Amino acid sequence: MYIGVDCGTQSTKVVVVDVERGIILGEASRPHRLDEGENGRREQAPAEWLAALKGAFFSALARAGVSASQVRGIGVSGQQHGMVALDADGAPVYPAKLWCDTETSAQNSQLVARLGGEQGCLEKLGLVLQTGYTASKIAWLREHQPDAYRRIDSVLLPHDYLNFWLTGERVTEAGDASGTGYFDTRTRRWQFEVFSLIAPELDPERALPRLLEAHEPAGVVRTLVARELGLSDDVVVSSGGGDNMLGAIGTGNITPGLVTLSLGTSGTVCAYSPAPIICDNAMVANFCSSTGGWLPLICTMNVTSATTRIRELFGLDLNAFGEQVASAPVGAEGITVLPFFNGERVPMLPDASADFLGMTSLNTTRANMCRGVVEGATFGLRYGLELLGDLTAGASQIRLIGGGANSTVWRQMVADITGTEVICPEITDAAALGAAIQAAWCDQRAQGVTLEALCKRLVHLDAQSHAEPDPGRVAAYQGVYQRYKDALKQRHAHL
Repeated sequence: MYIGVDCGTQSTKVVVVDVERGIILGEASRPHRLDEGENGRREQAPAEWLAALKGAFFSALARAGVSASQVRGIGVSGQQHGMVALDADGAPVYPAKLWCDTETSAQNSQLVARLGGEQGCLEKLGLVLQTGYTASKIAWLREHQPDAYRRIDSVLLPHDYLNFWLTGERVTEAGDASGTGYFDTRTRRWQFEVFSLIAPELDPERALPRLLEAHEPAGVVRTLVARELGLSDDVVVSSGGGDNMLGAIGTGNITPGLVTLSLGTSGTVCAYSPAPIICDNAMVANFCSSTGGWLPLICTMNVTSATTRIRELFGLDLNAFGEQVASAPVGAEGITVLPFFNGERVPMLPDASADFLGMTSLNTTRANMCRGVVEGATFGLRYGLELLGDLTAGASQIRLIGGGANSTVWRQMVADITGTEVICPEITDAAALGAAIQAAWCDQRAQGVTLEALCKRLVHLDAQSHAEPDPGRVAAYQGVYQRYKDALKQRHAHL
């Protein structure tokens, strides 16, 4: 058996996978609390991740009907970009600042300027620093929490921290490291010069985790944790990776020609590339994959986080919300929503707020507002899809994951807005599955087992989720999408 863990913003999920039979035996999740504050502060206590991992682990095993002693390997996926700064004893010096924390936008702007603007960032890193990345979080901690900053011994990402707890090793791999802002995504190496600019008092050789190849193990589960979880002493922990990278593995997106689109708290669009891409657009992140290649992607910050706010505002459960969305026409009778409740990364608007535009006494209905916010979130993803250019222009299929992918009406909307066939893997929480697949690859690679073979055996598509674009709605959405882009330009003249 192999265990896949996905530590996300809202919960930690665990799946138990039988690789030989190609089936998922059990899965479970446990929630975390998100601490939100003024100025875009969004933080979590890493201790909550550990508690959630343990709770979900035991529950998933119970549902699978197997013993922990049968587990051969563990893979960990984690929310990207989070800053987990540890002291010499391995304890956090400050709560983890998350990918969706925008409190550090001023520090990010300063760092971009010091690196020589967007062109300087591209030359040094292969991408342009964004507010969500780890770099500005460290700069913020140095400026606003100097006592905590002085105690830093090492800086990890969320998935690195879980691997550290499991193995005692401070390691990472190129996929997740790509989102730090002090890693060269073209050469797959730390950029010590940039890190020293951010944190001049820290020794990067000591503070940064050791880099692994994607197929290398982070280590084996340490004795204390093995006893706590009931594992044998030789359980391998794979390199793991960021949730986007392992979500790509969990959808089989490890060769060119497919697009993975995530309707999660945030939204991502990514496509595999065998080589780094050269992009002059700051919103496209030339990230590495967690398979040895590259995974250029864009990330929007307001997807189910935005739709949930409106759903809860009207006191609707998920089914009732879907019914409201389905009952309104394409274009929500003229209501355009810019759903930037958390600021936004694509388009690059870290200080933006949400707008509901075009509302009149005739069209201001619950159904139109519900549909408008789902359309607005989806238009943001189309906006990003177009930024990826040739990499996604010829894609034959979009593989949809994340909580929003469970919605029939939303799946059809993605097909109609992008004009592309949509289908979901049977497991829409693809990052946890991808983590388990990577763990099996890491454990069995010496026996000649390939990642392609594992994906073929374990990534099953759900025929019931298939959505073909409807020509009439595709045509209707061209005008509605243009209305969205016009609204963006009116509100944010610099775009």
